[in-house]
Amino acid sequence: MTPVLVVAAAVVDDLDDPRLLLAARRATPASLAGRWEFPGGKVEPGETPEEALHRELREELGVSVGLGVELLGPDGGAWQLSDRYVMRLWFAEVLEGGPEPLVEHDELRWLPAGQWLDVPWLDADVRIVERLTEFVATFSRGERRSVGRSG
Repeated sequence: MTPVLVVAAAVVDDLDDPRLLLAARRATPASLAGRWEFPGGKVEPGETPEEALHRELREELGVSVGLGVELLGPDGGAWQLSDRYVMRLWFAEVLEGGPEPLVEHDELRWLPAGQWLDVPWLDADVRIVERLTEFVATFSRGERRSVGRSG
């Protein structure tokens, strides 16, 4: 069985100097309610992953974003979330709109650097947040100039 591809965004305040990360708290289903995640969702037939991500962020948060670089999983590809799902994740910066929780979430929170792990993330997202923290720390030490812009 081929895993379902989902896309998500690590929405930050500034792609050139990220200090804040947007976390979204699930309202449904009951088994996930109260846990935090990256906004995004499933890629629909005929969509590219990037198109799906733009659509999902408009639907879930009411925002238009600019995408930065993709944060690759440990094997250089998608992040394995479960036997059923894999996720591709891009850095993103809000260009227009809210953000506000429109569907699936009941709260959004901008987490300051150093506090990105201070909310109860979905289990599969914890290692991704840890990797994001490491990635951002490398360029804040001058090893990278920005998380880049890809479209």
